[in-house]
Amino acid sequence: MTIDVPVELSPTGPVDATPSRRPGSVRRTTSIDMTWNAGFGSTLRLAGRGRDLLTPPAGDPEVLVEQSMDVTVSPERRILGLRLDDRWDDSGRSLDQMVGRRAMSGFRAALADLASEVIDSHEPVALLVDDIPGATLISGFAFSRWAPMVPLLEGARASGALRRMEGICTGFMPGSSGLAPDGTSRWTHRTRAVRLLTDDPDPWAWHRLPPEPAEASMRRIRRIDVWVADGAAQVDAMFQDSATTPDGGRDAVHEYSLTATADAVTGELTSVAPVPRVLPYAECPLAVRQVDRLLGVRLDDLRSVVLDRLSGVAGCTHLNDALRALADVPYLLARLGGGPVGGVPGLTTPGGAVTQDSSSRAVSGETGAVSMPTHPST
Repeated sequence: MTIDVPVELSPTGPVDATPSRRPGSVRRTTSIDMTWNAGFGSTLRLAGRGRDLLTPPAGDPEVLVEQSMDVTVSPERRILGLRLDDRWDDSGRSLDQMVGRRAMSGFRAALADLASEVIDSHEPVALLVDDIPGATLISGFAFSRWAPMVPLLEGARASGALRRMEGICTGFMPGSSGLAPDGTSRWTHRTRAVRLLTDDPDPWAWHRLPPEPAEASMRRIRRIDVWVADGAAQVDAMFQDSATTPDGGRDAVHEYSLTATADAVTGELTSVAPVPRVLPYAECPLAVRQVDRLLGVRLDDLRSVVLDRLSGVAGCTHLNDALRALADVPYLLARLGGGPVGGVPGLTTPGGAVTQDSSSRAVSGETGAVSMPTHPST
């Protein structure tokens, strides 16, 4: 069976630059670096960092919050340790109860039961912790850049360690080119070489990241820009999963960008437009056809509603996580300042401190709208 994928849905290729910061905006960036203590089949470490940055209408940018996460995961994909930065020391007992839990299936439900205050905070660390299942899932791709995968896969298949993937997402719908006859995934990923987006002429474009590892590793990065124009919340976001390569480069296996708007009074999603950029299988981009199911949903309900309406072959696991991350947009808008309008904290009345005309120009070093001081050293 051949699945028809319209050519207009074909991935457009990776972004090659980060957009300039807008005056009167907040930018959230997060990263999770995935490394192993002794190579393939050993303990996985997830080192997360995140930051919220305010770019005011004029003047210097301000770091609103910068946070970190350190997680270890066993070869059986169970949590061995989960530590957040000092801001969350009071949650230590709750987080300790996550030790021994599965890092993938059931993780988010357990987190909601045991440490809901983390996710409910909507701080960068909430997005990092929510990304633990996805990061664990994709981490093993790193080794495909450093070693022949056929012997590893044959051994895993013989031991029954390969997971049956058929039906879990759009890319693995029945008949997908990404499925082997036994329902496990094929390693025929359509990867793309990518540049390091965090190397940017604007020293404030991204948070501080650790040095590039010289061994097999994965990195998941996210960026969410929010601002107000024409009385509505505006969002420009992206995420990318990439692996280091022996020649010092990076290969991406997943990348989406998306834009969205939300109503100022109700907080409901009024538009969302994901753009497939790098995806492993031909069928993956079909997931973008389903996102209109989310129109009219309040932003702060997206974490649960996305999983409801875009489950199984109706959704892409990684696009779903990018859509779920929009639940943090009201929190980010509130960091802009000004009085709330309707259901979206942070949207101001016309003439308010953070309302700006849709024609506002992006920040650049030449306009003088926002100064570009040197990034503080690590």
